[in-house]
Amino acid sequence: MTYPRYTDLAQGLPSTVPFVGPETQERSRGRTFDARLGANESGFGPSPSAIRAIGEAARGAWMYGDPEVHDLRRALGSHLGVAPEAVIAGEGIDALLGYIARLLVGPGDAVVTSDGAYPTFNYHVAGFGGVLHKVPYRDDAEDPEALVAKAAEVDAKIIYLANPDNPMGSFHGAERLAAMREALPEGCLLVLDEAYVEFAPEDDLLELDPSDEGIIRLRTFSKAYGLAGLRVGYGVGHPELIRAFDKIRNHFGLGRVAQAGALAALADTAHLARVQGEVEAARRRIGRIAAANGLTPLPSCTNFVTLDCGGGAARAKALVAELGRRGVFIRMPFAAPQDRCIRISAAPEAELSRLEKALPEALAALSTPVHEK
Repeated sequence: MTYPRYTDLAQGLPSTVPFVGPETQERSRGRTFDARLGANESGFGPSPSAIRAIGEAARGAWMYGDPEVHDLRRALGSHLGVAPEAVIAGEGIDALLGYIARLLVGPGDAVVTSDGAYPTFNYHVAGFGGVLHKVPYRDDAEDPEALVAKAAEVDAKIIYLANPDNPMGSFHGAERLAAMREALPEGCLLVLDEAYVEFAPEDDLLELDPSDEGIIRLRTFSKAYGLAGLRVGYGVGHPELIRAFDKIRNHFGLGRVAQAGALAALADTAHLARVQGEVEAARRRIGRIAAANGLTPLPSCTNFVTLDCGGGAARAKALVAELGRRGVFIRMPFAAPQDRCIRISAAPEAELSRLEKALPEALAALSTPVHEK
């Protein structure tokens, strides 16, 4: 094949995506899932005012969105108590991670993450030729001290840390993160992914400080605000870093309808509080369902609960498959030893009732011993 002439880097990358979507699985099985509990979306839906705003904005969908995302950035600044110049908005945290990698990562540059942490970050780093250095989880949580030590060892440009963490649901409080930031090697940026921050203890969050050049905080409208389908995320960081995004970002990437929906969702604090309450109740119910079936729920500060299946990866993978056959879509962690677990999203009562019925059936189907690797 003569054309196109791919770069050497692109030639060496696998033709894969970090996640196989539930839609792909539904096409394969020839029917939809009865319970969609694997993607950590919000089945409780977006704010009614956001839905109205989306409908009204749709009339203007023939126009590009504001490339400066002026109104949303100012609303976020007011909401967070920071200047709008410290806020970048983009097409979800995934896109922002890609922009960060493009800004900071060149071929051979060292980047540190946890083994088993959010794989889309790794995908972006690999796409720009960076070298990933991974440290293991400790006690089923990311290990801030080990991440810092590895960054110093390899002269990393970036440390990636999700807090609260996906896929385990764990959370590090403000004191530990402040100590991590203090120990950060010179010239290393801490990328703190806070996609699930609305479900974490508000009084134990690290203080937002846009004057700090060494950290960027990433948040999203995909989880608590129920707008995963619109792809709206934002980052808070030093204004100079935020300005640097203008060099490489897709300026029309965040469409007019998405901006309007996010702006309305942010203003509806009552809906957010209702969703937070629903998620807390759902986490408790998932925990009861798990315990009734001999599985161990791990503490969670997210909109999902990770369950220890009490075996190895083969058992967890088989349980994911058995639940899928029964119309329940869930996922599991990617790396050992956390891959002994499964992960179940908080959801409305009807979907959790489907899980409650399907889980004992799926476990019964695993009665034949599974040989662990």
